[in-house]
Amino acid sequence: MSSTREVYVSRLQAEHLYKVFGRRPEAAVQRLESGTDRDELRADGTTAAVIDASFEVEAGQIFVVMGLSGSGKSTLLRMLNGLLEPTAGRVLFDGQDLTALAPRDLRAVRSRKISMVFQHFALFPHRSVLENAAYGLEVQGVPRAERQERAAEALELAGLKGWETSWPDQLSGGMQQRVGLARALATDADLLLMDESFSALDPLIRRDMQDQLLDLQTRLKKTIVFITHDLNEAMRLGDRIAVMRDGRIVQNGTAEDILVRPANDYVASFIQDVDRSRVLTAGSIMNTGAVAPDGAVTVPAGTPVAELFAPLARSTDPVTVTDEQGEPAGVVTRDLLLAALGEEPEVVPAPRAPETAETGKSPEAGKTAEAGEPAEAATPARADEAEVSARA
Repeated sequence: MSSTREVYVSRLQAEHLYKVFGRRPEAAVQRLESGTDRDELRADGTTAAVIDASFEVEAGQIFVVMGLSGSGKSTLLRMLNGLLEPTAGRVLFDGQDLTALAPRDLRAVRSRKISMVFQHFALFPHRSVLENAAYGLEVQGVPRAERQERAAEALELAGLKGWETSWPDQLSGGMQQRVGLARALATDADLLLMDESFSALDPLIRRDMQDQLLDLQTRLKKTIVFITHDLNEAMRLGDRIAVMRDGRIVQNGTAEDILVRPANDYVASFIQDVDRSRVLTAGSIMNTGAVAPDGAVTVPAGTPVAELFAPLARSTDPVTVTDEQGEPAGVVTRDLLLAALGEEPEVVPAPRAPETAETGKSPEAGKTAEAGEPAEAATPARADEAEVSARA
């Protein structure tokens, strides 16, 4: 008797991606792999923008990449859809190696399966809101009536019903960004890439756009890679978060993983000002297996601990926490809640890179948090933004 075994494949996979700008980039990758420091390469006129980045994104997941300016996050994003060609490594989408595609085939994938939402809207001022939302479908060759219908549906999803005949300059910044989001949704792409999409907005509108994205995600279940430099935004949106520093991913985990178990002092410094009550959940702090008295307040395991203050203030009884099946899984008491909010995060260091014979130090030594990306990193991306906007 023979049996077949299902092979599980993530929707998006990045495998050992490198992007090096400057002279002899392939040789620079070999030097990095052997332990050469990024600063040593820069001294030679070569900049390593992304170094050995690997991760997987599951279907329907929001994967956030965060880091300071110059950390490599936008360069990484542009390798995911082929705007920048990796110096080394692969990008697989639904098992297909995008880095091995011919330019024509890659453009076809970008036009139909991958949409991008930029930081600065990229709207056409001479086209109406509806025409802007429909533009990606126009590039695909979708008939006029169909693309207008689909664009109108996407605008409604984005909260812009009734604004179809308006012009971009009649909209606020937040509304213009909603048009950009609607344009991406109209193509019904499987993967959305969002590059600092909300960072140009003021705080109130930015939070409103975050709410909008989370609401859309509950209905559409898109696979999203979201770039940001704001940790609170990352914590709020991300199912998983990759923290980048100087071209490398230094930690990849859930918001709770990063908040409770930062990989190093650099990550720990990021989370100092994060509101733990909005990130930690009842399930993460509960006393597993304990039972509360009959009539106790019951909450799902994913409830933010900020929502436990009121019930625990009204009663001395603990709160019952239920699992995905609605069955009791544990309890949260006042003491557990206070302990979780006052607890210092425990730094769990990542495996240390071996010292090299040439330098006598690890490849991570000498990194700086504020190192900037090279001018070369931005130039090809800007040149292709118009093309991607048309296909977004």
